[in-house]
Amino acid sequence: MKTHVREGNSLLLKFVFKGLKYFLLALVGFAIAYVISSSLGVPSISTQILSLLTNWVFPIGVILLGLIGIAIILESLR
Repeated sequence: MKTHVREGNSLLLKFVFKGLKYFLLALVGFAIAYVISSSLGVPSISTQILSLLTNWVFPIGVILLGLIGIAIILESLR
């Protein structure tokens, strides 16, 4: 019985995983910056980081989740 095994993934899947990698690295960086600024007693930086997270990171996360869903559907159709 022959099975068809493909070596490479689609360009969309590679793009989504690379975007997810950098998105998660940025979240870790924001978490480290928030903990350090809170422990040093700098409340203005902490509030700026939280506002940045709510205004930019949440929509980017939703877009990435949508792209992950599209990539999964396209890969399963192949």
